[in-house]
Amino acid sequence: MSIPSFYFLLFDLIFAITVPLLYLEVHYIHKFHTLEKRKSNQSQMSVTLRKRKNADGTTSLRLDIFHNGQRSIETLKNLQLAKPSNALDRELNKQRLQQAEVTAVTRAGELEANNYNMVTDAGKKTIITAWMESYVDGYMKKDKRNVQGALNRFKAFLQENGKANLTFGNLNALIIEDFIEFLESGSTGEGASSYYNRFRKMIRHAYRKRLLKENPLELIERKVSGKAKKKDILTLGELAILSHTQTESSEVRRAFLFSCLTGLRWCDVKSLKWGSIDLKSRQMNVKQAKTGEDIFMNLNNTAIELLGKAGKKENEVFVLPSANGANKTLKAWVKRAGIQKAITWHNARHSFGTNLIYNEVDVLTASKLLGHTSMKHTQRYVDAANEMKEAATNKLNFEL
Repeated sequence: MSIPSFYFLLFDLIFAITVPLLYLEVHYIHKFHTLEKRKSNQSQMSVTLRKRKNADGTTSLRLDIFHNGQRSIETLKNLQLAKPSNALDRELNKQRLQQAEVTAVTRAGELEANNYNMVTDAGKKTIITAWMESYVDGYMKKDKRNVQGALNRFKAFLQENGKANLTFGNLNALIIEDFIEFLESGSTGEGASSYYNRFRKMIRHAYRKRLLKENPLELIERKVSGKAKKKDILTLGELAILSHTQTESSEVRRAFLFSCLTGLRWCDVKSLKWGSIDLKSRQMNVKQAKTGEDIFMNLNNTAIELLGKAGKKENEVFVLPSANGANKTLKAWVKRAGIQKAITWHNARHSFGTNLIYNEVDVLTASKLLGHTSMKHTQRYVDAANEMKEAATNKLNFEL
């Protein structure tokens, strides 16, 4: 073998050994930098609960959030600590502080989940009812009372079963089905279904926030049952008696009778503005808060008289108290009129629908006037009207 050939052979041997080693070094350096980058991202993400004393003695709770090199402050407006003057104040402050801590953990979990597309340990360890309290505090839609009612019943269910501190990590379909049974046993009419729908809404929101690895609602095999409780209705004759009976509030009188003539729900009549009414054409156009469906309706003489003189488009038609206050006034008014029926504001809508069918308005037209999204919702008024007709014909019986 010549000397040049020897050197070429030696070079090939060195190349064959060093290239794989060089590749391994580059590979592990890349892997090391990837891990270091992930650790760096974790160190650059934090959520810290901070307190800030106010001049009036209260304490504001804030989340100091550091993420992707940027700092932001989120003030928990609904969880301000009061200046404690008694044991009750101290207990309330303790509960609010616990809620704030849960909110901080939830925010951290959301940030981490968004970074790595995974359900975090923070979510698994979060107490469900504490998170739901935070959710309800920030909930701004008109069914907030119903959402709070669903939370209250879920709390009672967990307390009864010794699971007050149930976390998202331990929530499963069997527990939810037991909760359905709990609702059905303790609710009348459509209450169980209404509360369960709000409960589902919160669970779906928690799933979207990645506090749950899987959505347990998808595994539920049963539906909420329960026949709707029969609601009292006011006949046209009873409405006439009511309109001539003195009441504590002229605004409640006007608004309730108007609801009986238009079928507007409490939330819609309370927020009704003059911009939705055209007195000249005697028409009303309202977007329902519950369904988002528009209602176009001609107003009869009685409805026009109840409205009175038009105000500015941005002004409310009726100046009403809270729902509880209005129903309290309504209850006393009905009693004073000598009407022996359980009447709340919702009965105004039920009376409207039933009186339409009773007075031979076809079902399709009645459904449109009520703003129903499905004919099955209108069927209940058909059934009620048929009962009224049966009761009326029964009065014509005589002995042969």
